[in-house]
Amino acid sequence: IMIWMIPLFGVSNRQDFSQAFIDVARESNPAVVSILSKKVMQHDFHQFFFSPQDDMSPFEQKGQTLGSGVIIDAENGYIVTNNHVIENAEDIKVTLLDKREIDAEIIGTDPLSDLAVLQIVDDNLYSIDFGNSDKLQIGEWVVAIGSPFGLHLNHTVTAGIVSAKGRSDVISRVNFENFIQHDAAINPGNSGGALLNL
Repeated sequence: IMIWMIPLFGVSNRQDFSQAFIDVARESNPAVVSILSKKVMQHDFHQFFFSPQDDMSPFEQKGQTLGSGVIIDAENGYIVTNNHVIENAEDIKVTLLDKREIDAEIIGTDPLSDLAVLQIVDDNLYSIDFGNSDKLQIGEWVVAIGSPFGLHLNHTVTAGIVSAKGRSDVISRVNFENFIQHDAAINPGNSGGALLNL
């Protein structure tokens, strides 16, 4: 890789640059939620390794998944998240930044785009607006907020740049995909969380 020097004009000082990230985190964090979904998972598991009998019978197991979401309408309590976070859930609880836990109801799902809308009913909710991804530029700084690896790490803020736009055929050709690729740190539990520009 060859390194080229590009002159930059009008770059703010380091404190101004840091302040932009601080402002985004402060303004957006109250709208980001953690989502705990309890579900019954079906398993088709070969029991031969644990039993001398060749038992191929499916079995059910209760489990839970953790994800993130974003309040997009504070008045109506609407939250957007990923469908796989709440798919087949029997019980969904949302945890806010101020530690409130609220039961959530599924309003709609679209598995092919992996999107879902939830609703919670409570006062003093805070929402943020959708950005326009058509205006997002490759190389632009972005901030991700979510709950990686569990509720004890909820509202984790990471940053990176937009690496590419319009990525498709990443997960499945059956699904609708038009992904923003970025290098902000994302881990299990971040699904459904916020990706914000500065």
